Amino acid sequence: MTAASALPLASALPGVGAGSAIGLYARHTAGHEVRVAHTVALLKQAVQDFGAGLVQSTSLGVEDMVITDLIARHRLPVAVATLDTGRLHAETLALIPRLEARYGLAVEVFAPPQEQVIRFVRAHGENPMYESVALRKECCALRKLEPLSRMLAGRSAWITGLRREQSSNRADVPFSEPDGQGRSKLNVLADWSWADVWYYVQQHGVPTNPLHDQFMPSIGCAPCTRAIAVGEDFRAGRWWWEDSAKECGLHATRHEPSPSQANSGAPA
Repeated sequence: MTAASALPLASALPGVGAGSAIGLYARHTAGHEVRVAHTVALLKQAVQDFGAGLVQSTSLGVEDMVITDLIARHRLPVAVATLDTGRLHAETLALIPRLEARYGLAVEVFAPPQEQVIRFVRAHGENPMYESVALRKECCALRKLEPLSRMLAGRSAWITGLRREQSSNRADVPFSEPDGQGRSKLNVLADWSWADVWYYVQQHGVPTNPLHDQFMPSIGCAPCTRAIAVGEDFRAGRWWWEDSAKECGLHATRHEPSPSQANSGAPA
């Protein structure tokens, strides 16, 4: 694993300037170092509490890249895993080998069953998400929730990049919570601001998705993500054609059932 002292600073990276996400958002705010230290302490405690049952579930978004950097920087024995939905941007997929080369770790990749995807596309077309909320959620359930269930099988805890500032729906995200399936979900950046995230990226040269530089703070599947305009909500670019909560079910709370739960009648 790469030593922290060997990681380049942002000043050594190309493309860091006023037109980049770093240039737009990175700034030091009071308490930043305390929040970083607290996150490191949470990660170290999680390793003690859950051992080999712990995994970081990364979307490859900037928050999750920060967490991976902290895991690698502090040489923590945490598995790193992601979902390949089959509809991700090329820029997102390109982060996997970059991440592996940078940190000297192997990323576990989970994809939906190909035969199920083929059947779904034959029945509903390539982009059924635009036709109805129900079909969009069915697509999310197939491409995200099913692979996530396999990623988390046998795990006792998972680490996410959820932050309270991301949306009103996440305003009360705790540092640790039960996920409803007998595991602990650890939201180790819960109290970080957007400025915190990008300041950390700037200070430590964390690799990030270039789509963040194109005003996409929240990046999902390509058909379901667009750039946001000035003043729009952080997650306005996700499923922008819907007038509903900007969630796919990966982080459903007890107040918000996942699509699979809603369709089956299972309790939230």
